[in-house]
Amino acid sequence: MATLPTYTFNPGPSAVYPEVRQYLADAFEEGWLSVPHRSERFTGLVRHCLDQARLKLNIPQDYTILFTSSATECWEILAQSLTPRRSFHLYNGSFGQKWFDYARALRPGCTGLRFDLNDVPDPATLPFNAEETDLVCITQNETSTATQLRDSFILNTFNRLGPALLAVDATSSLGGVALKFIKADIWYASVQKCLGLPAGLGLLVLSPRAVARAREVGDNAHYNSLNAMVKQMLNYQTTHTPNVLGIYLLSRVLQARDTIKTIAPHLHERAQKLYDYFEQVQPLGLRPLVENLDARSTTVIGLQGPAALVEEVKRRARDEAGLHLGSGYGDHKATSLRIANFPAVPDAAFEALVQFFEGIRA
Repeated sequence: MATLPTYTFNPGPSAVYPEVRQYLADAFEEGWLSVPHRSERFTGLVRHCLDQARLKLNIPQDYTILFTSSATECWEILAQSLTPRRSFHLYNGSFGQKWFDYARALRPGCTGLRFDLNDVPDPATLPFNAEETDLVCITQNETSTATQLRDSFILNTFNRLGPALLAVDATSSLGGVALKFIKADIWYASVQKCLGLPAGLGLLVLSPRAVARAREVGDNAHYNSLNAMVKQMLNYQTTHTPNVLGIYLLSRVLQARDTIKTIAPHLHERAQKLYDYFEQVQPLGLRPLVENLDARSTTVIGLQGPAALVEEVKRRARDEAGLHLGSGYGDHKATSLRIANFPAVPDAAFEALVQFFEGIRA
C-alpha cells in the first residue's frame, strides 16, 4: 500500500478532522448507521445538529437550514423553486461558471457577467434589472481561482436588489469565514471543505424572504422542491432518505469546534502569513496567483508559476515532505497550485509547508 501524505492541502475533498475516525466508530457502535430516518431518535439528531450550526456558525434563528446531497444539488433546487423567470450570475471561475451554465440549461433567460480574478466589481454597475430578475447569484469564495468577495461587496449588492433575492455560493468558506448571513437570502455549501468532513452532504440556508418567495413561486413538482423540503424540516425531517451518517458526523464536529468568531481570525492570520511569505520570498519563482489583495481568498491560497515548475513542486512536496498540494483548476490548471487553509488543516502542516519551500530554495 502506498504511503499516505502526512498532510493534505487539497481544497476539496479536503483534510478531515482526526476525530472523525472516532466519530465513525461511535456512529457504528451507537446504531446510527441503521436508524430509521422518520424516528424520534433521528429527528432529535437533526434538531441538535441545527442548533449546533446556529451556535457555531452564527446562523440567524429565523433562517431555515436544509440538508442536500451537495452544493451542486443546490443549483438545481434554486433554479426549480426560486427562478420562474431568470437569474443573474456574477463569476470569475469554474464553479461560478458551472452554476450559471446549469441555471441557464433550466432557465434559458438567465444572464451572467464574468470578471477578472484581480477585479472587484462595482455592485452599482452590475447589469441586471432587479424588477425582472428572480435571483442574483454570486460566489463568495471561488475555489478554482482562490478569490473572495468581501462583506462590503455582498452588502452593497444586497442593498440594490429590490424584489430579487441574493444567492451566495459559500462552498469553500462556510465554517472558515465569519459570514454575515442576514446580508443575503440564500447561502449554500458542502461539508468537505471548511467543515472538515467527508463529502456527501450539503447545507442550504434560507432567509424568511426566500422561504416566502418559494411559497409564492409554488414549485411542488420535484422531490427536492423547496416547499416540500421546508415543510418536512419543520418536523426535523427530509423529503428523502438522507445521509444520516453525514448528519451525525456534522453534529459531532460542530459540537467539538470553536465558534466561527474564533476560527475565522485564526485562518485569516494564517493566510496573511502565507501570502506574505510567497510575496517576499517567491521560492523557485512561485508567487500568489491573485495580485489584488482585496480579491484574495483567505481559505484557498493560489500560487502560480510555469507548468513544469508547478508539477515538480507538487511531486517533491509529496515525495520529500509528505505534503499533498492541491492542483490548479480550470483555466489555471497547469500553471497554478492551491493550498487549502481550512480549519481541519493544523498549524503544524503550515509550518511543515514553509520548511519544505525553504529547503528546496536553499
